[in-house]
Amino acid sequence: MPSTTVTTTSTLAPAQDAKQRKQTEPVSVIAAAKPNTQPDYDHFFWTYTEEPHRTRRQAIIKAHPEVTKLCGPEPLTKYLVLAVVALQTLCAYLLRNTPILSWPFLLTAYIIGATANQNLFLAIHEISHNLAFKSPLLNRLLAVFANLPIGIPYSASFRPYHLTHHKSLGVSGLDTDLPTALEAFFLDSVAGKAFFCTFQILFYALRPMFVYQLPFTRIHAFNVGVQLAFDFLLVRYAGGRALAYLIMSSFLAGSLHPCAGHFIAEHYVFEKGMDRKDPIAPVPETYSYYGPLNLLTYNVGLHNEHHDFPAVPWTRLPKLHDVAKEFYADLPHHKSWIYVMVQFISDPQVGLWCRVKRAEGGRKVGGWQEEELGNNEGKVIAGVR
Repeated sequence: MPSTTVTTTSTLAPAQDAKQRKQTEPVSVIAAAKPNTQPDYDHFFWTYTEEPHRTRRQAIIKAHPEVTKLCGPEPLTKYLVLAVVALQTLCAYLLRNTPILSWPFLLTAYIIGATANQNLFLAIHEISHNLAFKSPLLNRLLAVFANLPIGIPYSASFRPYHLTHHKSLGVSGLDTDLPTALEAFFLDSVAGKAFFCTFQILFYALRPMFVYQLPFTRIHAFNVGVQLAFDFLLVRYAGGRALAYLIMSSFLAGSLHPCAGHFIAEHYVFEKGMDRKDPIAPVPETYSYYGPLNLLTYNVGLHNEHHDFPAVPWTRLPKLHDVAKEFYADLPHHKSWIYVMVQFISDPQVGLWCRVKRAEGGRKVGGWQEEELGNNEGKVIAGVR
């Protein structure tokens, strides 16, 4: 079964007439004056059009102004975080005397641990948009708490990189979700893509540091200090195997695991026949997934919806989709995260080169300016204000 459904890449509702489409579709910013001159070895989809989410967001708000009421924190998030952290801590303790290379240890780490830690990855993603509490400080503290079973401190660094990804989608040198040309060149084979999928958690962890450095702030120090203290206490009272379980769970969560398919499904171009030489051709750069694994992953599969309205929490993204369904019905989407990884590895026309890049635009967000920590950040990011 194919993993995508392709009909049109328009960001607008089908019912809008041609005149309105022409007025609201993304337009070329610098293509006329600056043609596509990327070197021959660079096979990314370079574009000089505006990213599609701002355009579609404005169109949706105009057609359905009530969607702005969906923005705001979701109280349920903190309780789910507490439950999953407790589950992982309990599993780590129960496995304290189990050999690491035994089947009980490995199966628990893959089935329970990887699923739970992927859930915590995406809880931190949700919290990075200030969607657990109204208070920015409480969101930062909850993210550090959610980080504990992951074993390695990363929540404080994830937030600014991720918010910049939203504000600078596809912008080379800013969007650290983009693979580098070096990665794409050396991993452009079945074996290379299989290696990438197996170790993709390491690519996502290390790549940002090679793109640009974050300032080390108090929240980073707090994140590191709390995580090291937790790891020390866990090893002291439950042993090294308990910590090994958490680290292995994090690795498997970003490896060949069904839930890890979302990393590839979200922004890699799976459409065939797209012209890489046309800098203003409409190329779909965000894909949604509407399958059952959303129940375990904070609805991250509704990714077009999330990028359109980052201030809408996970529980209300289905409502957003239903209210503005005419804007989403015709967008290409995935049906299976497992098939996404299979197709990514096996299909010679799909790979790390299949990303849309922009040479200009965007900005860094979170960690550079104090106002980015304000209560209104979520609405600003969402484009509601």
